Amino acid sequence: MRIIRTENYEELSRRAADLIAAQILVKPDCVLGLATGSTPEGTYKELVDRYEKGILDFSQVSSVNLDEYKGLAPDHPQSYRRFMQENLFDHISIKPENTIVPDGLAADIPAMCEAYERKIEDWGGVDLQLLGIGHDGHIGFNEPCDHFPVMTHEVKLTDMTREANKRFFNSVDEVPTAAITMGVGTVMAAKKIVMVITGADKADILYKVFFGPVTPEVPGSILQFHPDVTLICDEAAAARMPQ
Repeated sequence: MRIIRTENYEELSRRAADLIAAQILVKPDCVLGLATGSTPEGTYKELVDRYEKGILDFSQVSSVNLDEYKGLAPDHPQSYRRFMQENLFDHISIKPENTIVPDGLAADIPAMCEAYERKIEDWGGVDLQLLGIGHDGHIGFNEPCDHFPVMTHEVKLTDMTREANKRFFNSVDEVPTAAITMGVGTVMAAKKIVMVITGADKADILYKVFFGPVTPEVPGSILQFHPDVTLICDEAAAARMPQ
């Protein structure tokens, strides 16, 4: 594992964008695995800025998103499809048909999940996967449980996750109770993984994920077995990291 410690969120965002930009420059038709939430927003702003300056071209890039809330339409203000459109896709040259996000309104969720996996396989797999981490160690929406889910699937969201995400809604009652997420196995199949973690409130879980035992009770801990992980964290998040 490679660890990059940064002074602040702005530097963290730049360093993450550097790695994604390098991937695009080396392989213009790469497949990017993308995450949502507040932590990657700065990274996406950096990528948009580089596109606008003519440094990056996304016209051959494909993207696959980690997850989506069950029951939310793509144009819902808090859907992850809308998040990606507003924070990245609408501002770069990526082709709409080359961006996929799980369908939160799918009538047959198992069939949709199987099709999602086939699409990733047809594209040759994910070249670089961007990840954040939940306070309970979840990656995507793979919540703590007694096993590591392998493939894209529906998951019931824990109270902790819904509480953490209520800031995006009017109240916790509006936060969906279920989601569709790429499985841990799908995440681990990515050729490279870049995880971004910021803030003192993530210091404990950073330690558990990367320096504690590997257990499905801390889903992100499985990243210890991936051969190419880069952790980018600010000093606050790194507070418990061994020196």
